[in-house]
Amino acid sequence: MKDFSFSVFPNENFLDLRLFQYGWEQCAPLHSFGPFVRNHYLFHYIISGRGYLDANGPDGFTRRYSLEAGQGFLICPGLVNTYCADQRDPWKYTWLEFGGLRAEEFLDAAGLGPAQPVYRPKSITQAVPVRDAMLYIADHSSASTLCLIGHLCLFLDALIQSSSTRREIRSSRLQDFYIQEAVTFMEHNYQRELTVEEIADVCKLNRSYFSKLFRDTMGCPPQEFLIRLRLARAAELMRTTKSSIGVIAAACGYPNQLHFSRAFKKRYGVSPREWRGQNKTRPGGAESV
Repeated sequence: MKDFSFSVFPNENFLDLRLFQYGWEQCAPLHSFGPFVRNHYLFHYIISGRGYLDANGPDGFTRRYSLEAGQGFLICPGLVNTYCADQRDPWKYTWLEFGGLRAEEFLDAAGLGPAQPVYRPKSITQAVPVRDAMLYIADHSSASTLCLIGHLCLFLDALIQSSSTRREIRSSRLQDFYIQEAVTFMEHNYQRELTVEEIADVCKLNRSYFSKLFRDTMGCPPQEFLIRLRLARAAELMRTTKSSIGVIAAACGYPNQLHFSRAFKKRYGVSPREWRGQNKTRPGGAESV
């Protein structure tokens, strides 16, 4: 009888949300992982047992969180983390590693991030859909990519709805329309030079008002979103093609490869060449990729 399941998501072109790997594991006593730095978000939901998380926060200090069944913990990209199963009551958990342009936005809505990595549901009952969506993904690696991305969306929605640290986000249909227009325009034109003025003009909005509206809705300025979009596309091309880094950089709006390398390392913590080596699809090994 196996005590873990592990799968790697096929290389598909999803930019808003990306799924990288997923699985579940019944850990042995004192089984630990880390210290390690991830390139993407990694969320664990504890099905049974106990353990602890040592998380490096945005202030540079490491804090220890004692965790138990019904709770979860988020590992954010670029930060050092270690987690360990209890000696007497080792945990069983399921995990998802994901990213994408809107991943940070959805996690922020759940009140989760570097300063608050622990998920505590309003009630155990409300946490059930979180667990079930994660286990569905872990146990259906042969499902279609759209099916798995759909369940990733269900997981994030359940996480937001059930989180005791959930944040209320105000929005209006008109604002959403403007932002969607801007995002769609950037998705179709990120390969060339773009200015905030040009994007605002597409939405028929004043530049300063557009910038504020975009930041309030998406959680970052339009320039930063454009950088994330370009780098996410570049990362996808590095995973799925054999094109040179210079060719990929130019195709993603960076005619200067040095500028691309600097931007990529600032976002992902490693050089494009290092990232490409670390993110090649490997055949197995629970949480080893």
